Amino acid sequence: MEEITSDDLIIPEEKYEYLDHTADVQLHAWGSTLKEAFEQCGMAMYGYMTDLKRVEIKEIHNLEAEGHDMDSLLFHFLDELLFLFSADPFIIGKKVTITEFDSTNFKIKVRVAGETFDIRKHSQDCEVKAITYSAMQIYDEPDREKKELFVIVDI
Repeated sequence: MEEITSDDLIIPEEKYEYLDHTADVQLHAWGSTLKEAFEQCGMAMYGYMTDLKRVEIKEIHNLEAEGHDMDSLLFHFLDELLFLFSADPFIIGKKVTITEFDSTNFKIKVRVAGETFDIRKHSQDCEVKAITYSAMQIYDEPDREKKELFVIVDI
């Protein structure tokens, strides 16, 4: 496990929202770069699962994800974050930072700062069962002021 740095403790402004979807939820995240939009999407998923104000940064976990295109990269990125939460020791991220974002080869490296989920401390808001490709949208055109992502997660 890596050491926590002062940068890990700086939490970015929330740039995401939840949109209603029949029996599921749609995450809508944005940022000035696609990298930031991905990070915000990861935080949106964790924020839907629990109240992130209760999560402390006590440990760091590093993940990698890759895909064959941008949609599959986003899918695998979120799937890795969900696996981190779903497998023992059940890590919930308070901050998701992409340390390497290779949009040509569709590979990313991720740093997750958070702690082990504890039902006595953290709210159990909604279980995310799976990431889906359904209605997935990535808006990354050069002339767009903000980059946007829409992802439906199965709850």
